Amino acid sequence: MKALVYHGPGQKSLDDRPKPAIMAPTDAIVRILHTTICGTDLHILKGDVPTCTPGRILGHEGVGVVEAIGDAVSAFAPGDHVLISCISSCGRCAPCRQGMYSHCERGGWILGNSIDGTQAEFVRIPHADTSLYPIPAGADEAALVMLSDILPTGFECGVLNGKVQPGDNVAIVGAGPIGLATLLTAQFYSPAQIIMIDLDAHRLETASHFGATHVINSAEQDPVAAVRAVTGNRGVDAAIEAVGVAATFELCQDLVAPGGVIANIGVHGHKADLHLEKLWSQNIAITTRLVDTATTPMLLRTVVAGKVDPARLITHRFTLDAALDAYDTFARAAETHALKVLITP
Repeated sequence: MKALVYHGPGQKSLDDRPKPAIMAPTDAIVRILHTTICGTDLHILKGDVPTCTPGRILGHEGVGVVEAIGDAVSAFAPGDHVLISCISSCGRCAPCRQGMYSHCERGGWILGNSIDGTQAEFVRIPHADTSLYPIPAGADEAALVMLSDILPTGFECGVLNGKVQPGDNVAIVGAGPIGLATLLTAQFYSPAQIIMIDLDAHRLETASHFGATHVINSAEQDPVAAVRAVTGNRGVDAAIEAVGVAATFELCQDLVAPGGVIANIGVHGHKADLHLEKLWSQNIAITTRLVDTATTPMLLRTVVAGKVDPARLITHRFTLDAALDAYDTFARAAETHALKVLITP
């Protein structure tokens, strides 16, 4: 089968690889219908994720059709159309029983990291009963790829961890796919203002169309002064970091109001400073999280009901044979205006 393979920092290729086989009774083999590229895949290619070793098939998002199942799989059968969670969970260990599936002792974020992932024609899914979701008939399967990772990531790591409430002032730093997914799901809670901050004018324009009340181009104006002007010099109740670099995390520290929350979503490959000399007395909270996908069933119902349209995040479509072009387009998002690129084998 064709697969996009990581060969070390800065190196990837489309290779022929053996089709995966059932290795445990709880496994399923899924034929991929659609997959995508995540910002985390770019972090892997930068060498920021040491658990992903050369030779790994990348990708942790997708929808597909069950091809085969192990003897212990009872919730799915060959031919079922399924959403693949970016998090594999056994459902039995202590973290899973706490709803912290990202830290499953037998799973977690393993697809496209410590085991082969979804940017291929087929993928093996461990713990299939608790790591796949049935797709309702008639659903837009391409759009549902956004529910593998970015919608639950934005909602859980940003909105829920940020404790967004009705009437809040919210700042989202980073208007990429994760930031925009956070924007879409923050609106569930009717905050008074959602302020998007980015360097990219096109992404900020997109954020305005997606429901941002204010957009700030930090290349053109001081984002701290601009946010204080919007919030009556108070700052924001939730400052959500959706980039993964030191400068944006430190910006959130300047934006948060007393009693507020800094919710980190970004994948940080390098250290960031924490300015306790300014924050020690401010009654703030700082949260970090790897998405658990505990909210995926709720988000799936919301999307199927038409309350959220994740298809708006898809800007480019490629075949698997053109996966290298898809990576180039996604990596040059400032030039190509790419948000999510869909890859279809």
